[in-house]
Amino acid sequence: MDMATGLLKEQLEYRKRFMEKINEIHSAANLNSILIQLKDSIAELFKAERMTIYVADRQRNVLISRVKSGDELKQIVVPISPESIAGYCATSQQLINITNAYDDHELKMINTGLKFDDTWDKKTGFHTAQVLCVPMIFDSKLIGVMQLINKKGAAAFTSTDLSYASELATSLSIAIHNIYRISASVKIIRQNSRYNYLLDKNLIDEKDIQKASSHPDLAKIGLDHLIMREFSISSEDMAKSLSLYFGTDFVCFDGTLPPLVDLLERIKPDRLKKERWIPVKIENGVLQVAMEDPTDLAKQDLIRFVYPEYRRLSFVGAYRQDIDLFIDHFYNLGSMVGGDSSTISELLNRLDTSDEPEVEQEVQKVSDQDSVIVQLVNKIVCDAYNAKASDIHIEPYPGKNDVLVRIRIDGRCKIYQRIPYKYKHAITSRIKIMSGLDIAERRKPQDGKIDFKKFGPIDVELRVATLPTAGQLEDVVLRVLASGEPIPFDKLGLTSRNTRIFEESIKKPYGLILVVGPTGSGKTTTLHSAVARINDPETKIWTAEDPVEITQKGLRQVQVNSRIGFTFAAALRSFLRADPDVIMVGEMRDAETTSTGIEASLTGHLVFSTLHTNSAPETVTRLLDMGMDPFSFSDALLCILAQRLARRLCHDCREIYIPEQRELDGIIEEYGAEHFARLGMDRGEIKLARAKGCAKCNETGYKGRLGLHEILECTDAMKALIKRKEEVDTIRRQAIADGMTTLKQDGILKVFQGLTDLKEVRRVCIK
Repeated sequence: MDMATGLLKEQLEYRKRFMEKINEIHSAANLNSILIQLKDSIAELFKAERMTIYVADRQRNVLISRVKSGDELKQIVVPISPESIAGYCATSQQLINITNAYDDHELKMINTGLKFDDTWDKKTGFHTAQVLCVPMIFDSKLIGVMQLINKKGAAAFTSTDLSYASELATSLSIAIHNIYRISASVKIIRQNSRYNYLLDKNLIDEKDIQKASSHPDLAKIGLDHLIMREFSISSEDMAKSLSLYFGTDFVCFDGTLPPLVDLLERIKPDRLKKERWIPVKIENGVLQVAMEDPTDLAKQDLIRFVYPEYRRLSFVGAYRQDIDLFIDHFYNLGSMVGGDSSTISELLNRLDTSDEPEVEQEVQKVSDQDSVIVQLVNKIVCDAYNAKASDIHIEPYPGKNDVLVRIRIDGRCKIYQRIPYKYKHAITSRIKIMSGLDIAERRKPQDGKIDFKKFGPIDVELRVATLPTAGQLEDVVLRVLASGEPIPFDKLGLTSRNTRIFEESIKKPYGLILVVGPTGSGKTTTLHSAVARINDPETKIWTAEDPVEITQKGLRQVQVNSRIGFTFAAALRSFLRADPDVIMVGEMRDAETTSTGIEASLTGHLVFSTLHTNSAPETVTRLLDMGMDPFSFSDALLCILAQRLARRLCHDCREIYIPEQRELDGIIEEYGAEHFARLGMDRGEIKLARAKGCAKCNETGYKGRLGLHEILECTDAMKALIKRKEEVDTIRRQAIADGMTTLKQDGILKVFQGLTDLKEVRRVCIK
């Protein structure tokens, strides 16, 4: 009797807790409260390890749930189909109770097409066993699916669990239906809401707006940016919401727009910043004015008074920070290209360094939307561009160590600036937003591109790569893609012998020409200069590049995209169907691209490409090791140009001197005494140059770069060695016998000309 009484008491206590949970569900103010906040306590009620509540989107025929990952809100989308347990439950609208999700036989007994997606288990290390799935139906309509996973301390969910789960699913159906119904009613009331679009999309709710309205940073950055920062709302979504609210277009900062000098002279920038408006452009006789509030009638009357000659004005919306950027850009015409006259030191001083956070979690709360962060990133890019840097390295360190920013100029890195550690996440996030990357993903590398003219005053493209580093941080490297015209062929710095062989090769009707060297050695520049030499209306030239940096009229240039399967190999195959005379492939990364290129060169096409190898002779053995047919390869090959870039001595401050006998002997020994004797140079007349340093070269002694080259000509003797797959040393000796000067020898010849020094030559090449 006591046991029965105890069991009854336990059941009554459970029923009480169950009904309390039902009341909480019906009291939920919004969908997120049910999908995110209540589900864990419901799972505990059933002694389940996990619970997921899906709502049905019948238009897209999918189930949607939401999970919170850190500060980010993410959606889980599952198709309504038999290919998942939740999807089949929604399709059949039947309760499913599975004891082992990995038992294919058990799944097929329910439905032959039923499958278990173990992707999440593999990703997290979690093991799914029991699954209880219950459809949520109201008024004969599918509302969603409730899914419980893994019954703690039991082999399966019990019949009692099934009964309570069905009752709970009914309550959830009613609650979610009511939320949808109330949302539809409130929508009419919200028509005049500034954030109606965000509310309708369930990106925020009224409580979020109220919370942001009382935030201490409200006066500093405004409600729009506060909501974007606090609730991870994208710039595009906020712009859409404001555009719909104002009933006007919405503009973002565009540094390519020319300033309206005559109009700007009439009003001071301080007043524009205070009143938050700026004349942007004139189009078809209409003056477009960007305003933070384009519906402000009093301000519209003021603008009409300032510009009475314009009867037609268009008032458009803009972010406060973008208006500031427009004002800075338009009123600082005498500054360097950069759009902001502030120095990097001034921008750093404007960063808030008070109340420095003590823990890493607080560091991550720093806003990546803050206007100073936006200007700081723009300034870094503009200064790097002005300094002719090829790369920008953003390097955060764990703890309270400053972020190090380095830029690569003429192949060498130098420290550009140190930024307070508090902003290491904000800077990274800002760059990710600009390049369209996932700001929440910090565990794996990402890559993207930035069209900088959308954010700053210079027209340049940046290639972005992020890499996770120690301390849950991320390094960011930005490659500055300097677009422009190709360098003239005679300015490549080739010796007379190299010029003759290379020019003869590029004028052949068919064959394979390779330019090789490490990343950043100028291979693409050399290829474009060679192609420009034969670019005429009678020659059809196709190029496949990643990315297209140098453009030429007359070329049909294609940018590959490996993400959609449009690789170099795919582009090359397409070119062969497009009637080419000449084909340029940016890089031969794999055997498929290489073999297709060789075949193309044997079928009447002149093919140019690049390879990442250290020297011209090594390229031959590399391609043979990749499995290329030695007979086809030897027949196709015309020449291989290996290239390096060394820093050029500053012409304004270099110091010419006569070397001591010991120094000269060492240089001649490195060149090769036997080969030096063939040059016919008088040792007594040899002069060298060394770096000194001046203001024009930033006291480095070097300014610009020059190419070092070696060209392997595919002579008959060389073809015979390739067919026999000879070793690289044998191929090198034959190339030298055919007249090739090695990379180091070519560099030493340029040392004798006073263009660079031996230290630079030794830095970039070995032989």
